[in-house]
Amino acid sequence: MLNWQEHYNSRITTAEEAVKVIRSGNRVVLGHACGEPRVLPEAMVNRYQELHNVEVVHMVAMGKALYAQPGMEKHFRHNGLFIGAPTRKAVAEGRADYTPCFFSEIPGLFRNNVLPVDVALVTVAPPDRHGFCSLGVSVDYTLQVIKSARIVIAEVNPNMPRTRGDSCVRVEEIDYFVPCDLPILELPRPAIGEVETEIGRNISRLIEDGATLQLGIGAIPDAVLGCLTEKNDLGIHSEMFSDGVMELTQAGIINCSRKTLHPGKIVASFLMGTRKLYDWVHENPMVEMFPVDYVNDPFVIAKNDNMVAINSALQVDLLGQVAADTLGATQFSGVGGQVDFVRGAARSRGGKSIIALPSTAAKGSVSRIVPVLDRGVAVTTSRNDVDYVVTEFGIAALRGKTVRERMEALIQIAHPDYRDQIWDEAKFLINSPF
Repeated sequence: MLNWQEHYNSRITTAEEAVKVIRSGNRVVLGHACGEPRVLPEAMVNRYQELHNVEVVHMVAMGKALYAQPGMEKHFRHNGLFIGAPTRKAVAEGRADYTPCFFSEIPGLFRNNVLPVDVALVTVAPPDRHGFCSLGVSVDYTLQVIKSARIVIAEVNPNMPRTRGDSCVRVEEIDYFVPCDLPILELPRPAIGEVETEIGRNISRLIEDGATLQLGIGAIPDAVLGCLTEKNDLGIHSEMFSDGVMELTQAGIINCSRKTLHPGKIVASFLMGTRKLYDWVHENPMVEMFPVDYVNDPFVIAKNDNMVAINSALQVDLLGQVAADTLGATQFSGVGGQVDFVRGAARSRGGKSIIALPSTAAKGSVSRIVPVLDRGVAVTTSRNDVDYVVTEFGIAALRGKTVRERMEALIQIAHPDYRDQIWDEAKFLINSPF
């Protein structure tokens, strides 16, 4: 029986050689987001003339997504579990597909062979002295893909941080190792404007000392964090986090001391940020990474007292229905973990869930608070689940409110230029008793 060093050394190869195991008709799953491999997908696409009907599955794409480019349709078919910028056009044009799903349930799709995995392409840190490779910034569904795939090919990248928690796989679980010394994909810091700052201030009024937070990606979550500098003893239990969490932790605002689950620990499933963040999480005992079917399980989330879930939306109608992943009938992103955390926070003792959005879009020409959702829009979070909705104009508390009370509260946080119009359309379209 080979020891781990012998297994590892005997399976080192090039990307070009490794991807030869991919066959026509295979399902290939890529590691997620900033944990996406850098050279393996390109090596696979370079074989396109030899391959037909290869299904490429992943959530957020951060790489080039060459398999989703025009002309690749007969060779590769992307199946998105979340739509990102590199794949959005292919889905919109019918050259790729979207599968609706809650983030927490994705590992089960692979584990239970709803989506059997032929080949996994992932990124890992080099093995430690015990023969374990860390998945670093992307544990989420990637850990389960490694366990479910018939063949696992891993880029071994010394730039991948080693993270704690349930983030490691044994060398023997990987079939081929491709050395790679490229930077780990980064997410630049977003620009924060006056609207986002005001939304952040409003949300900060709902966050009490000792709360445990879930935040997403973008300017609003970063603005919220920037407005929490007067808070104390905050915690993090979130599907992901970025640089803002690191900065509040370094400032002592986030210390997780009052968490009722994993006290003293920042818990997440994946990371998206800058190199500074990756260096900070490397072997940091305060940060623990777990698979998303644990982190995003609503019953696990609910074990955190005073859980505050903060998520974004594209539109909210006057019933309180939230559209966060489609623009009209066009798939823009995905459900992700929004519903997981909305429902988990609802079960938490003292918990709250917040849907945050600017009051307008398209440089102020369109209201995001609408009488009814646009035609073709999919409801992400139902009106029965929504707790608070926040814009730069205030806070609408919807839980326990009648339809009439919801309408009044939501119109009050719409942009003033659109409030009268929304009232008029609401009376006509919804037959409201005014």
